[in-house]
Amino acid sequence: MQTLVICIDRDNDLGEKAKMGTPIVGREANVQAAVALGIADPEDSDTNTIFGGIRILDELRAKGVDAEIVSFAGDKNVGVISDQKIAEQLELYLQMNEVQRAIFVSDGAEDETLVPIVQSRMKIDSVKRIVVMQSENLESTYYILKHAFSDPKISQTFFVPLGLAFLIYAIFLLARYPEGAVVGILAAVGLYMLYRGFGLDDIVALEKEKLWDAFLEQRMVFISYTAALLVSLVATVYGAMEVWKLYSAEGVWYHGTLTLISVFINVSVWWYAVALLLADMGKIFDLKTDGRPIYRNISISLFVIATGLLFWGASTYILAAASLSDGTFSDPTLALQYFVYSIAIAILIALAGIKYSLSNQAPENEKRVRGRRKSKKVL
Repeated sequence: MQTLVICIDRDNDLGEKAKMGTPIVGREANVQAAVALGIADPEDSDTNTIFGGIRILDELRAKGVDAEIVSFAGDKNVGVISDQKIAEQLELYLQMNEVQRAIFVSDGAEDETLVPIVQSRMKIDSVKRIVVMQSENLESTYYILKHAFSDPKISQTFFVPLGLAFLIYAIFLLARYPEGAVVGILAAVGLYMLYRGFGLDDIVALEKEKLWDAFLEQRMVFISYTAALLVSLVATVYGAMEVWKLYSAEGVWYHGTLTLISVFINVSVWWYAVALLLADMGKIFDLKTDGRPIYRNISISLFVIATGLLFWGASTYILAAASLSDGTFSDPTLALQYFVYSIAIAILIALAGIKYSLSNQAPENEKRVRGRRKSKKVL
């Protein structure tokens, strides 16, 4: 095949609205897909993208070019997941068909972010953007805003912070503590902005899909991750309750921010450590069942324990210095000794994890080298 016309539907409108699987190969199949999508949602721009690709295909064939059209769709979770699905479909198609060059067809800049992914696998001669001409009524401000806010990507960015603010304000009013509403709203909106700003939504969506696959495949990692999530929730609530006791009694200015943070860490650090260990144990069980190496996960577990020791030792000393500890750790000098001991033990545990990982990594690398040599001999 000389030229491949590629139509991209990054947010999988073909699957979500027209209920059609991809890739869709061939002129007739794409015509049917475009018609089905147009009937399901006449305002979807991906319909015009496919029709634009069909027109380009007809022009190429009229010139005697050996061309074909194929439509790829991603996932409603636009980002890492959708791009991976399109890349997998493209690689599978290229394995079954020889393609010299391609023409990339999209409906906007968002789909065109996939150009480097396609370009890394074949030569792209042209990028064609299909722009729909609208009437004056459709260009009105109301129409633009209405359809912008109906887009999940825009609505989540705009409505979720507002919804969080209103919900938190209502909760504080019911609790008869309106003064804390401002702090709660700023904290919630700030966390949400950090969540979106660092791109954690893509990571969470990817992990959620992996977790669902683990549930369908009946793997232990689903149970261990669920248990880890519940333990983390308990740790957060327990730590927040302990901090609230001090905050409501004397206030943040009496104890200081560092002391309150140390209280939270001291009472919850081992809960979080147990949660991470539970998640890692599930991975170790599944890897062992599949006959794959587990040395990296064991070393991660050792590092979790070492890190927990460091945070516990430091927070214990800070609380002892602030006269907030009871019993054995109330003496700052003794707490300092425990902090030093925790550092030493954490270093020893981390070194043990590193040594275990390196000692098992060497034989694994040798197996891989032998496998490559055998494959070369067979070829």
